[in-house]
This record gives sequence, structure tokens and C-alpha cells, in this order.
Amino acid sequence: MTTWVPDVLGDGYQQTTIPLGPDPDGEGEIRATLVRFQPQKSAGHTGRAVLYVHGYTDYFFQKHLAEHFAAQGYAFFALDLRKCGRSLTPGQTPHFVTDLSLYEIELQRAFDIVQEEITAESTTEVTRPFHSAGPGEVLLVAHSTGGLVLPLWLDKLQRQPGGTAGLGITGVILNSPWFDLQGPSYRRSVGTAAVDAIGRFAAKNVIPGTGEDAYGVSLHVGGNGIWNYNLDWKPLDGFPVRFGWLRAIRRGHARLHRGLDIGVPALILRSKKTYFAPRYDPRVDTADAVLDVRQIARWAGCLGDRTTIVPIDGARHDVFLSSDKPLAVAFHEVDLWLDWLHGHQEANT
Repeated sequence: MTTWVPDVLGDGYQQTTIPLGPDPDGEGEIRATLVRFQPQKSAGHTGRAVLYVHGYTDYFFQKHLAEHFAAQGYAFFALDLRKCGRSLTPGQTPHFVTDLSLYEIELQRAFDIVQEEITAESTTEVTRPFHSAGPGEVLLVAHSTGGLVLPLWLDKLQRQPGGTAGLGITGVILNSPWFDLQGPSYRRSVGTAAVDAIGRFAAKNVIPGTGEDAYGVSLHVGGNGIWNYNLDWKPLDGFPVRFGWLRAIRRGHARLHRGLDIGVPALILRSKKTYFAPRYDPRVDTADAVLDVRQIARWAGCLGDRTTIVPIDGARHDVFLSSDKPLAVAFHEVDLWLDWLHGHQEANT
């Protein structure tokens, strides 16, 4: 039985801690945190859920995202990965990991808890729409670095008997996934070789030239934005980028570029354009100020299943933290795709 306690997001939100034991990267005992949204007027279990995974210098705080999926009939869960957000403990290096496969532990445990929750005996007369004799239906949603971590995990699950669909995973929504290293081409060649070498022996050394705050100022209510969140968990200038962590990212990129098979359909949302700036500029409000959207478009086909790519005009890097108009467009595209996904499921069952 999972124990839930009140979450920092207030009414309707609870969290549970997932102990992960000793850190393979040597920073003591680690944990992950699973958050759930249970509105007071919830109709009960429907057999469908969303599991959301954040990006780098990030954690779950997007209440409007939870509320939107809840309105579509999904139980909503979000995972703060090890050393991130709610899961960060004193003395640990925020977001630091030397191998992206380490995240598979908390992803699996969080997924198992979600399945337990949505397949439990319903408290109402609600009937699950599909697969009533099998597992609950879980839609995975991820942003940025999470949009790299999740497909790598799904590719491994797909190789097991029954694959991802057999586990009840119905689809994936990736919000500006990090599919390649942005910037000049030498960063992806000579730069990556240097990162690989240094990352082996000086994993926690900080890479020079990181830490610009243009995107953070664009978002936060204390800057030029409207979103309120914990700056200790998501600082305006981001957490320092370390060689060992970027080495893990580049190895993940290489795996993606060789081709994956996630086994389920994917919707990819991204901005229509990129605008990099060292300091805040109003153009940051209407573009991806973190990733090169052309790279997202280029590598999207590497997921290995049916993929729908939707550029959103005026969207930020986190499409779901965009201004009102592109945010409304993004949610409309999500709903259209969910309608298609449900129809696709019916046609194939």
C-alpha cells in the first residue's frame, strides 16, 4: 500500500517518496518523488493515467497541465527524478547522474505505482474504456531531457515479451525533447570527444560558459514571466552543467541516433523557431531559447513508431509554459491527438 502525504502544490496534490538506496554516483542515499493530482470532484478511476517526467533544472509544478489531463479523464502523476526538485537532499549535486539508464529504476517503480492506483477497484460506476481485463492505460509525457530519458527506457521495455503496449503504455507526448546537442557543429564532434574524456575522470567539474538566465527570466513571475515556482529547485540561470552528466547525455543521443523502437505512437510538440540569447530579450518569449528545434525535427523519426510532429508558433522551450495563445493551441493539439489515439486503440483491439 502506497502512503501519500500532502504536497507543496496544495489542495488536490499528494506525494509519495520512492527510496532508491545508495547512489551509484556516490552521493549517499537517494530517492525519487511521485506526485499525484486528485481533485475533490474526481469521478474516480477510469483506468487511464498520465505519468509526467520533467527536464534538466526542472521539477513538476505545472498544475494547469495536471488539471487539463484530469479534465480529459486521466489520473495524473508526475515524477521528480533523483536529486531533482522534491527529491534533492542536502549535499547532493542537483540533477547529477553519470548514466541515463540509472533513471530506469525510479521510472519503473513510479510506473508500477501508477498501475496499482488505476487498476485498483473503482470507487464509482466508471467503466474502463479499453483493455478491461489487462493493465491500466498509461500515457507518458516528458519535457526536454525527460524527452530523451523516456524513449531510451521504452526502447529497453519494447525488447521484453509483450513490449511496451503489453505493459499498458498507450502512447508518448514529448514536449521539446532533447534529441541532440545544440550549438555549432564542433560541439557535436570535437566537443563531444572532449566531454567523453573529461567526463570519465572529472565527472563533477563544471563546463565553462553555462548558466545564462534569459529563459528563466522569461518564465518566472519574479522576472518577465507569469509562472511561480521554487527557485531553489529551478534557478533562473539553471544548475551548472557538469562533464559527467553531459557525457551521459551525449551517449544517450548516440543511442537515439542509431534508432530506437518505443513500440507506441508519439506526439512531439515543439516551437516553430529557436532564439538563443545570453540575456533576456522579448523574442525569448516566443521561441525555444534552449534547444535547436531543427534538431528535434531531424531526429524525431528515430523513435521507431508512428510519430506526429506539431510545431507551435510562438511557443517557448517548455511548450506548456507558453503565453496564452500558443498554450491554447498546444492543448488543442494534445486533445486532437488523444482523440486519434483512442480511436487507434479501438481499431486495433
